[in-house]
Amino acid sequence: MRLNENTLLLGKKVVLVPYTAEHVPRYHEWMRSEELRRLTASEPLTLEQEHSMQRSWREDADKCTFIVLDAEKWQARPSTTEESCMAGDVNLFLTDLGDPSLGEIEVMIAEPSCRRRGFGTEAVLMMMSYGVTKLGLTKFEAKIGQGNEPSIRMFQKLHFEQVAVSSVFQEVTLRLTMNEHEQQWLLEQTSHMEERCYGDGSSESQ
Repeated sequence: MRLNENTLLLGKKVVLVPYTAEHVPRYHEWMRSEELRRLTASEPLTLEQEHSMQRSWREDADKCTFIVLDAEKWQARPSTTEESCMAGDVNLFLTDLGDPSLGEIEVMIAEPSCRRRGFGTEAVLMMMSYGVTKLGLTKFEAKIGQGNEPSIRMFQKLHFEQVAVSSVFQEVTLRLTMNEHEQQWLLEQTSHMEERCYGDGSSESQ
């Protein structure tokens, strides 16, 4: 999505940055994992196809993608590259033409050393806050494989409720509607988040 191509979101544990060509080789390495492809319902792609996918995601108006970086490693720059700080990605899909206020959210913490450290939780909260304040979203859905219990539990802790089960796709759908109370809770959870211009030292408090 062009809207977020110059946006960096800084949290306590993670930093969200636009998906650029620099990130593709590491992302491609991750997606060679059969387990990750199964959990994300992804097909194996060549490196060239992955670069093409990255370019299309940057251009598509219905996809908002951030790469999740380990904030602690990122703070050590310039001695570390962004690629070496990568932990996963978080996405919003705005694909329901009948309801532009609905975003489907998904998160992947692909780097094994970054799992079970709260990275996914903070990344989802930050992405939801961005979706509410910048994209005008008021409803979020998450579609998760039935066997992915840690991810289901994480979304339930973030106030998502299960609304459907598909035996065909073997996935559950969870939903959160942002009423005034939920929106206040979300903004409190992300009050520490800073928005910066990607590639720039300036910052703007959220």
